[in-house]
Amino acid sequence: MMSKISSLARAVLASAFALAGAAAVAAEYNMPVGVTDVSREIQELHMTIFWICVAIGVLVFGAMLVSMILHRKAAGAEPATFHESTKLELLWTIIPIVILVVMAYPATDVLVKIYDTGGEDMVVEVRGYQWKWQYKYLDEELNEQVSFFSNLSTPRQQILGESQKGENYLLEVDNELVIPTDTKVRFLLTSNDVIHSWWVPDFGLKRDAIPGFINEAWVNVKEPGVYRGQCTELCGKDHGFMPVVVRAVPKAEFEQWYAAQLDPSAAAALAMAN
Repeated sequence: MMSKISSLARAVLASAFALAGAAAVAAEYNMPVGVTDVSREIQELHMTIFWICVAIGVLVFGAMLVSMILHRKAAGAEPATFHESTKLELLWTIIPIVILVVMAYPATDVLVKIYDTGGEDMVVEVRGYQWKWQYKYLDEELNEQVSFFSNLSTPRQQILGESQKGENYLLEVDNELVIPTDTKVRFLLTSNDVIHSWWVPDFGLKRDAIPGFINEAWVNVKEPGVYRGQCTELCGKDHGFMPVVVRAVPKAEFEQWYAAQLDPSAAAALAMAN
């Protein structure tokens, strides 16, 4: 008796370790939580839908497994003779509809927030080129606008395999997009040539940049830091060399940086005043 209990305990422990290992692997390949409220809500929605699908899978395949074991021919089961059932047909039609409605409500709520670009504090135009990005700060109060191109800065030697690859291989640029924290930034995305796609995983943001068309998106980053992404549209032979790098900084630091882009002497005066 004790040996059976011991064997059962070992089996339970082995299963627990296997599940823990599987959970760790799953976490590595799961969606990132992100640094914005919307990205966190997207991740929560993803996990909610995932567990609903897991529950459906367990119920459906569990019922199939039990039916195959208990109603197999070797156990003496006789096949049923009924052909159709109106009640069952209504049941397996109504239940999926109810499940879809339950899943649609939180999904719609998150979708509305994703596309709510109103009430922005600043606007940035993002324009795709083969194979670089152009950023333009659209400030109505200033006659002069800050605009610059952002190109891949990974050394060619690393790309050709002639030197060791760096930590941010193919995800580093010469000019980063700088935005202030705790600020709703509205992006106007378009393209100058072919279809591109601007994607930053930590923001939960991915939007196509289409020639002759303007897409909108927004972000409000709470935590200062550098966030990296890339073009996710097959935009040509150098598609893999079109990274996105966004640096979120406190508002005071952003004002100094912005002033430096307009007038280096004004930036120095602002720094002395602070």
